[in-house]
Amino acid sequence: MEEVLLVRYGEIGLKGDNRPEFEDALARHLRHVVRSDPEARVSRSYGRLYITGIDLTKDLLGRLSRVPGVVAVSPAVRVDRDLQALSDAAIHVSRGALDAKTAPVTFKVDSRRPDKTFPVTSPELNRVLGDAVLKACPELSVDVHAPSFVLKVEVRSEGAYLYWNEAPGPGGLPLGTSGKALLLISGGIDSPVAGYLAMKRGIAVDGIHFWSYPITSERARDKVVRLARALREYNPYLRLFIAPFTDIQTSIIEKCPEKYRVTIMRRMMMRVASRLAEKTGALAIFTGENVGQVASQTLESLAAIEDAASIPVLRPLICFNKVETVSLAREIGTYDLSILPYEDCCTVFIPRHPVIKPRLEDVREAENLLDIVALVESCLGRVEEALLAG
Repeated sequence: MEEVLLVRYGEIGLKGDNRPEFEDALARHLRHVVRSDPEARVSRSYGRLYITGIDLTKDLLGRLSRVPGVVAVSPAVRVDRDLQALSDAAIHVSRGALDAKTAPVTFKVDSRRPDKTFPVTSPELNRVLGDAVLKACPELSVDVHAPSFVLKVEVRSEGAYLYWNEAPGPGGLPLGTSGKALLLISGGIDSPVAGYLAMKRGIAVDGIHFWSYPITSERARDKVVRLARALREYNPYLRLFIAPFTDIQTSIIEKCPEKYRVTIMRRMMMRVASRLAEKTGALAIFTGENVGQVASQTLESLAAIEDAASIPVLRPLICFNKVETVSLAREIGTYDLSILPYEDCCTVFIPRHPVIKPRLEDVREAENLLDIVALVESCLGRVEEALLAG
């Protein structure tokens, strides 16, 4: 009997001839997570990945369950494909479930045979293993409709796997299989959630934060660094770039009409982000914007802002309401950081009466008062990468 972590995926199974490429990407990410254990091994069979040689801890299970592409991770045992070994393993796993539950405890057996050469049918295997468990664990009873736990059995060509517990994962696609992107990350609730949704679709995200020191504080910058570290739980390769934005904001305040400040500021962000994307190989810009949440997020404003970008601007939260976004932020572990009371450059820059539906020609005319090229080049030249390790 060998302890193993069984990793299940979903969407990858629909990828046809490209499936091995997606499986390889998922396996690489899993290997990165368990890299500190020299005995750890990641292997695969059709439809599953397995991790062996690891010291199973709750922390490790949690980290593996945050890997994009993973539907669930289950501590399992692997045994030979014979009824006695299967029965012994069924009893062992059920006793483990009993230890984790409170009485009364009910169960059912759910057997599957991906390898149809195994001579015992799934219904018959359910009966045999159920009988063995009931004899060994008289405190258990069967409930096929609403059991306390389900003893799951998979009979494959290389062995049989039995488990009852699982840690659900984000699902989606493995990191990097959908290219790279750059996330505009503020200190708010929305942008980290947008980054998570991008990663869940297999996009390797880096972040860029526009920092207006001393208009905004060191604490505001540190807050964003902590948010980026939280997102690194899903993408361990994520980098965070800090773009000094004070000169751009100061120029906008001094030279541009007040009602256009937010629109022009966001357009300047798009220009800087587009140029940085060229350097990092990013194919799109992600933001946490959604329709109607603030004055700068009308369709007219979004169109005027996106006009300044040279690559696609993607907004995964575009139709979310705030309750949905907050719920997801809590789930991924960024909410408590996002509500820390340190303002970013956007919140301290809002005019009293911003234009809600700007005309693109008016915005372009208003920003022509700026030396756009010089400001963008100066900002890019002073971009720094934040230290996220540790």
